Amino acid sequence: MTEKTVDARGLNCPMPILKTKKALTEIPVGGLLEVLATNSGSMADFEAFARQTGDELVTAEKTAEHYRYVIRRRR
Repeated sequence: MTEKTVDARGLNCPMPILKTKKALTEIPVGGLLEVLATNSGSMADFEAFARQTGDELVTAEKTAEHYRYVIRRRR
């Protein structure tokens, strides 16, 4: 179960990442954040974001309607 969901559908880069970065500060360390996005480049963006921040990209999947990411806050 996630602590919070960020709905970034319809937003272009870098807005999904910026909204995610802000939302991660609002959940406890170890908590899970769900992000929904429609930007086709978001998969690479979220993989890079997790590497750079040290947060864990738990789930990265594409559904028929959007991309869904679950990120565990590590810091």
